[in-house]
Amino acid sequence: MIDRLIKQIEQKANPTVVGLDPTFEMIPKTMANEMFEEHGKNTKAVANMFLQFNKEIIDQTFDLVPAVKLQIAMYEQYGLDGISAYLDSIVYAKEKGLVVIGDVKRGDIASTAAAYAGHISGMSIEGIHFDPWKEDAVTLNPYMGFDGIEPFLPPCRELHKGIFILVKTSNPSGSELQDLMSQGKPVYEYTAELVSKWGELAMGDQGYSNVAAVVGATYKEQGEFLRKKLSHTFFLVPGYGAQGASAKDLGGYFDSDGRGCIINSSRGIIAAYQKDGKYGEQNFAEAAREAVLLMKKDLGGIV
Repeated sequence: MIDRLIKQIEQKANPTVVGLDPTFEMIPKTMANEMFEEHGKNTKAVANMFLQFNKEIIDQTFDLVPAVKLQIAMYEQYGLDGISAYLDSIVYAKEKGLVVIGDVKRGDIASTAAAYAGHISGMSIEGIHFDPWKEDAVTLNPYMGFDGIEPFLPPCRELHKGIFILVKTSNPSGSELQDLMSQGKPVYEYTAELVSKWGELAMGDQGYSNVAAVVGATYKEQGEFLRKKLSHTFFLVPGYGAQGASAKDLGGYFDSDGRGCIINSSRGIIAAYQKDGKYGEQNFAEAAREAVLLMKKDLGGIV
């Protein structure tokens, strides 16, 4: 996964991942009313809104970005209809050649962890293999240690899938646990060391492991420290745009060759039409495209 992601970033000269995290409030009213008229005011209508919204965003951005990231909770809240929209959005993104990150933040042990690993390993039923989720990578919470990570390593090695493990997150209260000091070091530093160790078990061909890290853009000094410490760990970087970080905060997240991370923007791209008065509801996808181009230009000054 990581080799393909790096190749896509280099081909498109853009380390941006579009976060397809729609909310009902983001959906253009015309689209919402059409879906309500067709399906009624129910979860199926909202799920179809999300799918159509995502498809139009993908159509306008797939030639510019290497990847999309879908936060599964935005879909799960609508039950089976929402999950269908999640899966159909993934299929559509992959048809456009995009790398797909499932932002699922799973974390458990034993048979439960093995079941969660089905997100990237698939499963066999009577000798027939199925891959119902079709994600290229997923996000994981490492709080339970290696027991919660181990089942995900075989698909990272054998199927070239990937995992992004939470190390230093972008939200303010993450410091309540991640910055706790233990024997002179913050917890996130211990987590980073574990991610690096686990990463040795699933190295790619371009110097980075399929075991990657989530490192928030809102903690500039910590991000720069972690890049120096984790020379073979690729970063997924949330916090750009809506959470306050900009390109000037991110130079130290990249390696000396301008590689090593992909920067996420969700609301800043998919809800761009609501912030820019020159775009109406009908042109929401065009607004998203312009937001990607502006982000690419912003990041281009540091890579």
